[in-house]
Amino acid sequence: MEQKSLNQNLHKARDAKQDEFYTQLSDIDKELSYYEHHFKDKVIYCNCDDPRVSNFFYYFSYKFEVLGLKKLISACYKSLERDIFSQYDSEQAIYLEYEGDKKGNKVPDVEDIGIKYFKGDGDFRNKESIELLKQADIVVTNPPFSLFREYVSQLIEYDKKFIIIGNVNAISYKEIFKLIKENKLWLGYNCTRHFKKPDGSMYETARTFWYTNLDIAKRHEDLFLYKKYNPEDYPKYDNYDAINVDKFTDIPEDYDGVMGVPITFLDKYNPAQFEIVGCLISAANKDYYQMGTPKIKGKKTYARVLIKHKKI
Repeated sequence: MEQKSLNQNLHKARDAKQDEFYTQLSDIDKELSYYEHHFKDKVIYCNCDDPRVSNFFYYFSYKFEVLGLKKLISACYKSLERDIFSQYDSEQAIYLEYEGDKKGNKVPDVEDIGIKYFKGDGDFRNKESIELLKQADIVVTNPPFSLFREYVSQLIEYDKKFIIIGNVNAISYKEIFKLIKENKLWLGYNCTRHFKKPDGSMYETARTFWYTNLDIAKRHEDLFLYKKYNPEDYPKYDNYDAINVDKFTDIPEDYDGVMGVPITFLDKYNPAQFEIVGCLISAANKDYYQMGTPKIKGKKTYARVLIKHKKI
């Protein structure tokens, strides 16, 4: 790949003209602004990002000095359409290494960027990619949604910090919910539904969340509660000893038993305030974490996270 061509493509990524279902720069900036204190002197690895079109690479390379990064690595998969959120049109899998501006203009010039080629296809599970992963302090990317469980499992196996995007359904995957329950993974600050297509139009998907294991301020904020328990407003499930709560804002402050709350509660979850007991979901699927299907007076209701107060 010509170095001049790489530079041109980096600028096209900045202008968001060639993003093929890629995360918008505005969404990246909106979320990562909360984590800036984590990035100083760290090696950042974007291992599902073609650096020629990735706004993740653009964000970190142009803010390299501001964030005080040690190193930025970005890698992409070879020419196979395995997921709609990646371009995968490279003739050969490549990765780039950037260690900051060397000309004094604080702009990631082509001469500053090390262009290297994988011997294999650049899959995040390959040995070459894993060797790069071992160097990383924090992984930041939008991984293939279809491989989300396997992707997160690898990050946990190698004890990596991460900030990644995943579908809302991932919350109830048994592997992911187990990590949430054990306080090894939690939701970030924002969610998004829109990704950019090559023609400049927007692709809308189901809600996606940022998932992370970096400590963030919102995780230590108590949810303000003002409702009192009464059996009329909070019926019990037919098949589980817990009360149903339709909105997380309606959680009774004085109930000391198990409560079923909407999945959106996890966006407000403070592990010092609540304990996660389990999950009731409607789908009878072994891939989902579940302790039954929530029913009230014989009727199924929406998926619920089961929680208890810690401070009562």
